Amino acid sequence: MKILLLGSGGREHALAWRLRQDDPALALFTAPGNAGTGQLGTNLPIAATDLAGLLAWAEKERPDFTIVGPEAPLCAGVVDRFEQAGIPIFGPNAAAARLEGSKVFTKNFLLKHGLPTAPGAGFVDSASALAYSQAHPLFPQVLKADGLAAGKGVIIAQTPEEATGTIAQIMDQRAFGDAGNAMVIEEFLPGREMSIHVLTDGLSHVILPIAQDHKRLGEGDSGPNTGGMGAYAPAPFATAELQAQISREVVVPVLAALREEGIDFRGILYIGIIWTGDGPRILEFNVRGGDPETQILLPLLDTPLLEILQAVRDRRLGAIDVRSNARHAVTVVMAAAGYPGTPETGASIEGLEFDLPDTAVFHGGTKQDGSQVLVNGGRVLSVTAWASDLASARDLAYRRVAKIHFAGSQFRRDIAARLTLE
Repeated sequence: MKILLLGSGGREHALAWRLRQDDPALALFTAPGNAGTGQLGTNLPIAATDLAGLLAWAEKERPDFTIVGPEAPLCAGVVDRFEQAGIPIFGPNAAAARLEGSKVFTKNFLLKHGLPTAPGAGFVDSASALAYSQAHPLFPQVLKADGLAAGKGVIIAQTPEEATGTIAQIMDQRAFGDAGNAMVIEEFLPGREMSIHVLTDGLSHVILPIAQDHKRLGEGDSGPNTGGMGAYAPAPFATAELQAQISREVVVPVLAALREEGIDFRGILYIGIIWTGDGPRILEFNVRGGDPETQILLPLLDTPLLEILQAVRDRRLGAIDVRSNARHAVTVVMAAAGYPGTPETGASIEGLEFDLPDTAVFHGGTKQDGSQVLVNGGRVLSVTAWASDLASARDLAYRRVAKIHFAGSQFRRDIAARLTLE
């Protein structure tokens, strides 16, 4: 079987790794890939957002199935293009991908359907955004650039002055480029964040083990926001009762609202929620697996990955048994110096050959240079481990981290350290 995988991050290496675990004989092509995916198959010199280039390759090579990892090609309509060409592909279409591509669209969708979310509104100019912020003096306030910003377009303003500066930064100075054409301002909700990954074919759905991401750069959730510095699953605080409440109050109503809107959502719907004193509230949607959450969820699945993804695409998810095992998984992200600003690239990575059972090192910002693997991006590696309990998985992950070295590496030492619902 010939598989085309789009993307170049740790999520995509994890997907490639799991596909190989399930079927060592498949022919795997990744566009553009990284040093890790290159060790599992063939990397293609085509950007994941080069829809014309991807389609030309696919029409010539006719892959049996295409899997989209990141959000940018989904929002650009790669699924629509491939489906029109009769090439099977996994992921939501462009209309469904607006849930991630536009935070203003999402906020309006949530409010229209009475879904649990923070009070807030969307804006298309800085003057109206500033007026709203000043008229709602409760701080902190959450300010979000409308479009895709690689996980960095959300800023929590602690004071009116900080909010004023952030609005100007997003909408006038365009710190996040075109993502700042519009923005959302909403009330800050205290509580514990958690990542809900829902597999859905538009009719049936499966909720994967509840994960927790660590967004901030530094220990104790200090420092700037990042794309994610580590994660663990299943979350110990996610009791059966809590999961049932999330399903009843969040997942089922969201999927019903999508159907009511006529949105054909087939893929992975990531629902970022925060557990407040009043129960779950929706913070955001992603239309693909999280990174680094994908790196911990795949070792927890017993059902072959390709079987699941094909069932979602073909609207027969309800006909298969998606099984999770009883393991726990932890991933620690090792980032480049300078991240989440401008990463310092080019450093040689040492210690990747070290073998420790029940662990895997998923490449993100890496490239192969002869016999060396070099730093080539911000989040360089996701060091992942799994075990029968969370403490053991965490210990294994950090034991593997200790064997890997590159100049300027930075990582958090407290991933999976907070294990109770606050």
